[in-house]
Amino acid sequence: MTTIQRQPRYEVSDRLGRIALGQEPAELVIKNGTLVNVFTGELQEGIDIAIAAGRIAYIGQADHTIGDGTKVIEARGRYITPGLLDGHMHVESTMLTVTEFAKAALVTGTTGVFMDPHEIANVFGMEGVRWMHEEGRELPLKVFTTIPSCVPATFDLEDAGAQLGVSDIEEGLTWPGVAGLGEVMNFPGVVYGDPTMKGEIEATIRAGKAVTGHFPAEDDRMLQAYLAAGVSSDHETVTREQALAKVRLGLHLMIREGSAWQDVKEVIKVVTEDKVRTDNISLVTDDVYPQTLLRLGHMNHVVRRAIEEGVEPVTAIQMATVNVARYFGLDGDLGSISPGKIADMLLIDDLNSMVPSIVITDGEVVAEAGQLIKPFPVYEYPEKAFSSVRLQRALTAADFRLLSQYETHQTKVNVVRVIENSARTAKHTAVLPVKEGVIQPDVSQDVIQLACIERHQGTGQISLGFATGFQLKHGAVASTVAHDSHNLLVMGANTEDMALAANELAACGGGMIAVRDGKVLAKVAMPIAGLLADRPVETVAEEVAALEDAWRELGCPIHAPFMTFSLIALPVIPEIRITNRGLADVTEFKLIETEIGPVS
Repeated sequence: MTTIQRQPRYEVSDRLGRIALGQEPAELVIKNGTLVNVFTGELQEGIDIAIAAGRIAYIGQADHTIGDGTKVIEARGRYITPGLLDGHMHVESTMLTVTEFAKAALVTGTTGVFMDPHEIANVFGMEGVRWMHEEGRELPLKVFTTIPSCVPATFDLEDAGAQLGVSDIEEGLTWPGVAGLGEVMNFPGVVYGDPTMKGEIEATIRAGKAVTGHFPAEDDRMLQAYLAAGVSSDHETVTREQALAKVRLGLHLMIREGSAWQDVKEVIKVVTEDKVRTDNISLVTDDVYPQTLLRLGHMNHVVRRAIEEGVEPVTAIQMATVNVARYFGLDGDLGSISPGKIADMLLIDDLNSMVPSIVITDGEVVAEAGQLIKPFPVYEYPEKAFSSVRLQRALTAADFRLLSQYETHQTKVNVVRVIENSARTAKHTAVLPVKEGVIQPDVSQDVIQLACIERHQGTGQISLGFATGFQLKHGAVASTVAHDSHNLLVMGANTEDMALAANELAACGGGMIAVRDGKVLAKVAMPIAGLLADRPVETVAEEVAALEDAWRELGCPIHAPFMTFSLIALPVIPEIRITNRGLADVTEFKLIETEIGPVS
């Protein structure tokens, strides 16, 4: 379990000291390994590590710490590294509960994460944050929380299921295991003095905790105003030039490698080509699918990607261990292998592959050869968590038909154009046919129908628009994973399938679905807040793989289409989005009309 608060170093320091002096035996000794020293960058061969009370007592030649009851692990030929830390991630993106995510992440070498439960906060507010936070506190994986800062992400463009204010953040910052403020996405609000953003940041600074950031813009003046306000990190950097500018200003650069957004290849050039110091750089995942966890891993995959791009293995490991701990002010306990620190560590045969053969947390072996050997507690979500999709009524095909404001046979419309492997969208226009007063999608132009339905309060509010870039030719898809307010998104080539997709998701409590010709092709039910599945990772991964196949059957060839789809409602990243209130021009932070006007 997360033990930093439960067994501080001072409570066991006398015992650790006696073990170091050889006056008392250790509980566990790892022998003859090659220590990855994240302080000096050295690989120290023939090192023993003595452990007791979940912490490290001695490093070196530790025969004097071995007694009759000491467990000894032979590590000859293997590397000993600190456990890997993910400095920014959303558990909800894995589609799993915190427990199921932890099971999958631990075996790959992740021993701690700093989660931003922003998604469940938009559905259930601080109550939902508390559920995930409490679940994480009881696990062998250390789960730290950053309290969501922007719920909803914007107040003028969309409606979420909850709102958080300064008093909520102040309360959350007092919870044990809370490490800071979640990514501050409303950067215009920060820069221009929004009182809520100002109050949240000031409360976090007073608490002595990290203010994590989200800055996708390229405006130097805004960036510096953002930093001056107290935000200290960013994970939205996508170019080498942006990265260099940010690290020069002292911002903690988080380089992201998730399932959909894969920034290491470009951004790591700030290390491999610009040769900047890496003390203020860390590696993160942000958003990871269950298939990625099972096929590629978690933080070990991100470290591996950095190594593949030319980073020295020890440096890459530093960026996923001690650098993360230092950023959050937890390096007195985590992120390195040194006397007194918590004994979270990995035994790895090959640093280039980063596949751990043994995973140790709190001085206990929790996984070996890719298999968990420690039981996990069971967390029960309350009944309320399973009833978050509230539609006013069942939807019909007519609900998705957009009437033209003009008597015309053709009309010009604004269209949301998605970009493969990018969280950004582009503002696009198209000329569409109008039949019997209804604006028609046109698959020949790759322009299909798009809708966003308010699903928290049952208001019946529906906004309609069009999307391009998915290349959908048939059927429809829907999702209650719709960052950040998580209303019900529906998209399709025909309105009948759109209605079916929406109603099927409402019936199962939310999730993601693909349908064609009146039949469900694939569905991933996520009944917990419409965001999390209540099933094991292996089951969810199979369902997601089937969903990917279904998207391809509908004609969509792009990578990670449902992630791209889930972000089509996110009105804090340029350029254009759809929310339950309508189309949002994110560059100007205002709602715009879908229909521009008739074409003669």
